[in-house]
Amino acid sequence: TKGSAKGSVLEVKEEPGLGLTLNIIIYDGALQKDDLIVVGGKEKPIITHIRAILVPKPLDEIRDPRDRFSSVDCVFAAAGVKIVASGLEGALAGAPLYAVPPGEEPKRYAKLVTEEIKKIRISTDVEGIVLKADTLGSLEAIAEILKQNNVQVRIADVGDVSKRDVVEASVVKEHEPLYGVILAFNVKILPDAAEEAEIRNIQVFKEQIIYHLIDNYLKWLKSQREAKLEQEFEKLTKPGKILIMEGYVFRRAKPAIFGVEILGGQLKPKYSLIRAEDGADIGEVQQIQDKGKAISDAKQGMQVAVSMDKPIVGRHVFEKDILYVKVPEPDAKALLTTHLEKLTEGEQEVLKEYSEAMRKRTPFWAC
Repeated sequence: TKGSAKGSVLEVKEEPGLGLTLNIIIYDGALQKDDLIVVGGKEKPIITHIRAILVPKPLDEIRDPRDRFSSVDCVFAAAGVKIVASGLEGALAGAPLYAVPPGEEPKRYAKLVTEEIKKIRISTDVEGIVLKADTLGSLEAIAEILKQNNVQVRIADVGDVSKRDVVEASVVKEHEPLYGVILAFNVKILPDAAEEAEIRNIQVFKEQIIYHLIDNYLKWLKSQREAKLEQEFEKLTKPGKILIMEGYVFRRAKPAIFGVEILGGQLKPKYSLIRAEDGADIGEVQQIQDKGKAISDAKQGMQVAVSMDKPIVGRHVFEKDILYVKVPEPDAKALLTTHLEKLTEGEQEVLKEYSEAMRKRTPFWAC
């Protein structure tokens, strides 16, 4: 293969007696000893001259474990070799490598390297997770899988998890707790980062297998979303339809105490009621009793006594009146759009009735 070499860094490795070396694959062209190369680095492209190109010796020629390589002057694609050069600190596994042709400026190749790495690295202000990986290849693969699962990424970079990464995750957590986390693939969590994560309560997912990392995070994300929805659902006012029972008015006012039957849905203390006939607000339920004992809720089919401060029986409400729980419009909209399957059939029916009644007075109510 003719032309100057193009390749990729497989591994950055410290070798006894050689210092920091690069294990690379040459997929195009020829690489020679003393070539000027440009390779991707953590901060910026590294420009350096090759001091040695090494290939493994055949096993039967190795006499000393420290003497495992032979030096060659030139290799052609496709070949895997180890290169020795100065200034390799910060070189990235997975980064592109170019040999600069004689007479050409290395700046052009430095720009190419920067652009290629920039496509993989991510640094934005979006509300997304922080991703750290050991190589650009694994970083790219994980970022793509997260994208397919609709997970936003704020930062994606190569290297160990630092204190700065934890701070970035905590900024996201303030606005979007489910994305205020760190995914760490095959990298270390630096001591100050671990301490900061504990202080700020930042979840760090750390694995050495990509699919375990993704799976663990997505399972956690699903469980957190379900828990959040459950919390939201619990706070919503649920629908209810109530009949004031004839002959069960125990006190007409201050407070009014009377017997009701739950025709559908449910009733709880602090729920407000309206008259089905005209939508008149008759106030808040103070207490519900069943057989003389206060209870926290009454379900469909139950007959219970309720006490209310606002209405006067015979003026504001009457025996045989049908009442609805006054469901606030935002709650009704949330129940109809997000939580409908959590309601019983009876609750769904009452919510439908109530919504239709409200829309007769206010078109597009809870739409």
